[in-house]
Amino acid sequence: MLERIVDYIKKENEITVEQLKFLLELKEKADIDYLMKEASETSKKSFGNCIYIRGLIEFTNYCRNDCYYCGIRNSNCNISRYRLTSEQILNCCDTGYKLGFRTFVLQGGEDTFFNDYKICSLISCIKNEYPDCAVTLSVGEKTKESYKAYFDSGADRYLLRHETASQWHYSMLHPKYMSLENRKRCLYDLKEIGYQTGCGFMVGSPYQTIDTIYEDLMFILNFKPEMVGIGPFIPHKDTPFKNEKAGTLDMTLKLLAIIRLLCPKVLLPSTTALGTINSKGRELGILAGANVVMPNLSPSDVRNKYSLYDNKINTGCEAAENINDLKKRFEKIGYKIIISRGDFTV
Repeated sequence: MLERIVDYIKKENEITVEQLKFLLELKEKADIDYLMKEASETSKKSFGNCIYIRGLIEFTNYCRNDCYYCGIRNSNCNISRYRLTSEQILNCCDTGYKLGFRTFVLQGGEDTFFNDYKICSLISCIKNEYPDCAVTLSVGEKTKESYKAYFDSGADRYLLRHETASQWHYSMLHPKYMSLENRKRCLYDLKEIGYQTGCGFMVGSPYQTIDTIYEDLMFILNFKPEMVGIGPFIPHKDTPFKNEKAGTLDMTLKLLAIIRLLCPKVLLPSTTALGTINSKGRELGILAGANVVMPNLSPSDVRNKYSLYDNKINTGCEAAENINDLKKRFEKIGYKIIISRGDFTV
């Protein structure tokens, strides 16, 4: 039955809720290994054994929002806030370029200090200095006019996790003034403007069910993103969800594999959160079909402050300066990091 389900997903690029339930409940190691192998081979058909790297620059941990799961939520008074200057951000890019990064990801909370003028200026400076590099933004919900201004300034990609495609589930994770409708509006605006657009969700978030996960997969299939980012939910001690259980490695790997089978050409990261819950998480994510990693280029003295969840890793192979160690770890499992923008291709 497992083989028939996998063949159906690969052939039709569809999945039923019953098939999803069956795959997520797999227990036997041989069955799980088969699912991972099929996903890995699907990835290799599109990307070979190449892994794309993105240099992550977490440039502000101020945020106007109060999402119940996030450690940099506005009402967290225990966090030490920071903002990087333009000079610091460009220094990060300089370091990253020398290390072989050809995509820079500017990620931050929804910080009103960084208005459209400042973000556009920053993008222009990066593109002028590094014209062969891609700039990815991950700065939350904006107006369509703002997104267009960033795009016109040179931004290439935008990451905006939808977090959950279930209206009910979304309301359990966010304050009332935030809406799934607006989050989806942002994603469709980004696609219409011309960004390579990424959505995604947390695995094992509070109140998540098989049905809400199925809604996520259906949204992804209908939206057709160029990138999908998923990772395990990890609680933060200063949030309302501090006592909730974390998402599991097993469930995350299965969903990575399922997404790869459903979306053969999508850019699919093996995330920091996956590496946080398991020391081999990065490699296991790649073996489950992922093909992107995002080492941290932020200044070392602020990395601990961008605390979305507890115990977030920022040293070792997570640190961009240790890219050679990461290369060696991937070589051991048969993959290689390449110097490339790593754009989505049809």
